[in-house]
Amino acid sequence: MDKYLPVLKRTQLFSGIGEKEITAMLHCLQAKLHTYEKGESVFRQGEYLNDIAVLVHGSLHIQRDDYWGHHSIINTIHVGEMFGEAYAAPDSGAILNDVAAIEDSAIVLFDINKILTTCPSACKFHSTVIKNLYFAISAKNRSLMQKLSHMSNRSTREKLMSYLSEEAKKQNSSTFSIHFNRQQLADFLSVDRSAMSNELCKMRDEGLLQFHKNNFTLLE
Repeated sequence: MDKYLPVLKRTQLFSGIGEKEITAMLHCLQAKLHTYEKGESVFRQGEYLNDIAVLVHGSLHIQRDDYWGHHSIINTIHVGEMFGEAYAAPDSGAILNDVAAIEDSAIVLFDINKILTTCPSACKFHSTVIKNLYFAISAKNRSLMQKLSHMSNRSTREKLMSYLSEEAKKQNSSTFSIHFNRQQLADFLSVDRSAMSNELCKMRDEGLLQFHKNNFTLLE
């Protein structure tokens, strides 16, 4: 666990808290470290959670397969990001999606009840963690709204333009990289991969953008 302290310190959950204080709080919050190999399931649809998780190594996909085997990527979880909080509250129900490791990964689980209940020692940083949890949930809600704005577009081109425009703004550059390969991007936008690839080629030929693998440049 100690080797991931620098990662935890950089997370939104522990923002403003030093490594020594985090070390003291890990026991208080009953933190548990779990590791996963590439392709292994972290959580499965239908499971119930009592913990929130923070990814400290690797990367994960929140994904879903429907009855007919159609695969959709709901989101990608990067190092330092929190997940599972939507299902850790009482009576929140079972998980609606799968979470899978897309490379060797490690997560730290925190008992949600321990986070929301001030410990007997009343450590002064506990209230900071609670405040940070609220801010982190707010940020995730904004991210979800961004994805919904992409998905609300009808055509494949409109979805692509919405997503790529948002990534350019987020990275503050007309030239940027995305974390998805072609199939993953198609799954994320819920479009057919071939149709999406054809649309990208049309947009390139029309002078709207340039691309190579997962690197894009948007052109005026």
